[in-house]
Amino acid sequence: MSVVPRGTNELDSPWIQAGRLAFLALYAVTVLAALAWAFSNVRQIDPQNRAVVLHFGALDRIQNAGLLLAWPRPFEQVILLPAADRVIERRVENLLRSDAALQGERVASFATPLSDALAGSGYLLTGDSGVVQLDVRVFYKVTEPYAFVLQGEHVLPALDRLVTRSAVALTAARDLDTILVARPELIGTDNNQAAERRERLRGDLVQGINQRLAELAATGQGLGIEVARVDVQSSLPEPAVNAFNAVLTASQQADKAVANARTEAEKLTQTATQQADRTLQVAHAQASERLAKASADTATVLSLAQAQQKGSDPEMLLRIYRERMPKILGQAGSVTTVNPKDDSRLIIQGAEQ
Repeated sequence: MSVVPRGTNELDSPWIQAGRLAFLALYAVTVLAALAWAFSNVRQIDPQNRAVVLHFGALDRIQNAGLLLAWPRPFEQVILLPAADRVIERRVENLLRSDAALQGERVASFATPLSDALAGSGYLLTGDSGVVQLDVRVFYKVTEPYAFVLQGEHVLPALDRLVTRSAVALTAARDLDTILVARPELIGTDNNQAAERRERLRGDLVQGINQRLAELAATGQGLGIEVARVDVQSSLPEPAVNAFNAVLTASQQADKAVANARTEAEKLTQTATQQADRTLQVAHAQASERLAKASADTATVLSLAQAQQKGSDPEMLLRIYRERMPKILGQAGSVTTVNPKDDSRLIIQGAEQ
């Protein structure tokens, strides 16, 4: 039997006081936890967001920016969504070349080529049997909050599949030059129409995606989103780019060689023309000199012929004979008369050298 000292109380013992303090602390923690739970769904909604309140899993209301008052879980559940005018960006990874394909290109060779699945990864076939790569960024808005919440984590994968399907159908209905400028040498022939179709590429892609979203909504499987716009960056595969660059370089070199050849040909033509002109001028001068000399040499004969025809100077032949014969006879070494009585026939010996 314990003996309690006089003047003390059992309720004032240290163990009782420690238990009382522990109880008060536990009670306070419980009250604070209860208050935190009770006000867990009371929050401030930012202007760029809105809240969907589910009452036992069913849509109860949609709260825009401001103070939200809602019962705690499991009575009500609050899910934050983007505001109605907020645009969200999404890059479609399905259209990009996979990492396995990129890694395989580095180690691939003629002996060990890539598999068909990896070789075609990230490439889209065009209507003219071309190949193109599309880097698509989708900008969408949440138009049906409840449908968006209902689909949950399936929204973005479904959006990627819809964009991929629309891109495949769109590129298959177009040729390569209406998606990107693949052949610059054709610019100018049908450039205006091709440029207009390239500008319509984004609009047609947005229309195709929204049409498929509407089809899903009509069957009760809507994603609750709408695509506002898309950014499309089209490019050729790297091997094709290298081939196009090689062709373009060869074409430029050929054009340069043709231009150089035309320049050289023009220089040769000018030189030949100058030489021809010089030769023609010399020929004209020589012909004029020869013609003048011939005219001078034949002037006497021509005058004699005219005089004989007209009979104007019958003594001209005799004068010419008398003028020329002394000069001829002066060059002879000796002259022998055949007939001493006739001097019309003479034998002229050559002059001694």
